[in-house]
Amino acid sequence: MMTNKEKYQYFEKRSKEAELGGGVDRIQKQHEAGRLTARERIDLLLDPGSFVEFDKFVMHRTTDFGMDKTKFLGDGVVSGYGKVDGRLIYVYAQDFTVFGGSLSRTNADKIIKVSKLAMKNGAPIVGLNDSGGARIQEGVQSLGGYADIFWLNTKASGVIPQISAILGPCAGGAVYSPALTDFIFMVKETSYMFVTGPDVVKSVTNEEVTKKELGGAVTHNTKSGVAHFMSDDDTQSIMSIRELLSFLPSNNVDPAPQKKCGDPWDRMDEKLMDLIPDDPNKPYDIKEIIHSICDEHYFYEVQEHYAQNIVIGYGRLGGKTVGFVANQPAYFAGVLDINSSVKAARFVRFCDAFNIPLVTLVDVPGFLPGTVQEYGGIIKHGAKLLYAFSEATVPKITLITRKAYGGAYDVMNSKHIGADVNFAYPTAEIAVMGADGAVNILYRNLQGDDLKRTVDEYKDAFANPYKAAEMGYIDEVILPRETRKKIIQALDMCKNKSEQSPPKKHGNIPL
Repeated sequence: MMTNKEKYQYFEKRSKEAELGGGVDRIQKQHEAGRLTARERIDLLLDPGSFVEFDKFVMHRTTDFGMDKTKFLGDGVVSGYGKVDGRLIYVYAQDFTVFGGSLSRTNADKIIKVSKLAMKNGAPIVGLNDSGGARIQEGVQSLGGYADIFWLNTKASGVIPQISAILGPCAGGAVYSPALTDFIFMVKETSYMFVTGPDVVKSVTNEEVTKKELGGAVTHNTKSGVAHFMSDDDTQSIMSIRELLSFLPSNNVDPAPQKKCGDPWDRMDEKLMDLIPDDPNKPYDIKEIIHSICDEHYFYEVQEHYAQNIVIGYGRLGGKTVGFVANQPAYFAGVLDINSSVKAARFVRFCDAFNIPLVTLVDVPGFLPGTVQEYGGIIKHGAKLLYAFSEATVPKITLITRKAYGGAYDVMNSKHIGADVNFAYPTAEIAVMGADGAVNILYRNLQGDDLKRTVDEYKDAFANPYKAAEMGYIDEVILPRETRKKIIQALDMCKNKSEQSPPKKHGNIPL
């Protein structure tokens, strides 16, 4: 029989064994591949010394295929809770050194345990994913574990922020839980996401494609829009997660953390007076206005590399978190298309779910025409953005900087779909369409000087914000230099906004 001292020593031995995961050799291979271990990642994410681990000694219960002879303490996932900037966060990290991070029934149960605790205690959950998918030796048990996690992801959606980092090759079921979460981070050279890998693709479709082309960080940040952030390595990715968390509330009831702000709320910016070009077809960078508005000129952009004709992200105004949605005239003239509509719609819905006010900057010539867009369902996808803005009950402030044409004017958080305060610069053009197109429809046979004169007359009449202001659709025409002051005043006015939707189970967003 062991003495107490021996029991303590045995515990310490087992604890150290658990912390080694798949062993020293596999840890070395992980490092050689340019990736950190699960525990190293958690240590980076959380405040020093704050991590509390659960289920350190859990092992799988499978006996098939000789699995009973190969067991590791912790069974391929490290889970628990800790603090980020002093705030409670739940976390799990898949350990690639143990069975390639594959999901077993037992380590699914570990993820489920921290997910349920996160919901009960109203705290974000961060998943550090590095998994080859389901543990094939377990068959349907592993699949059942995945489905249980997916179900919880859905229940937690809109209740607590859910963040996923893809820090290795995630395939099959390993990609669907991240897809259900709010934000996905990837690493350029070492992370992949795909439902089926290159070998399966080749056998089924005969396509030759590399892992990187099929599901690398660049692919998902630029082409598919599956991911939201791309970093150079694990460390940068995890630091970016910490930064994102600093903008977000812990749950859908608590307010977002407020930072002390030394930036004057009524700061004027003369540079904005010269930002909008005299030529309405000349581009400019909408981010210059966003940076000007934000405290300390700092803007944290989301999905920077995808659908760049629209800009989304977070800033602070007077120390408080605000979500920005802005057409980008420097890219495709800021036109709305399928990808930009879906990108912005999901962001708007997240902000609304977590009570983050929305500031919308409008310079939009309309929806992108063409068969590619129409066959791709621009009507349905554009309606997603319309639905998201209409459904949102948070404070909503809109500023029209230049063009607001046609249906795109309506969709971009117009007064008619529930915006609380609508501003416009004197440079704003609010009309059904541009002057040239309108005159060609209204006066089909005009040519030469008559055509030019009529276009000029149309511009004088409609290429301004005053018709809309006369109707009350624009609350105030403001000078660009006043932008920060005016938006902060409007947000302060709306801070106690309360708006109830009609009783219903849920709406049917056009998916």
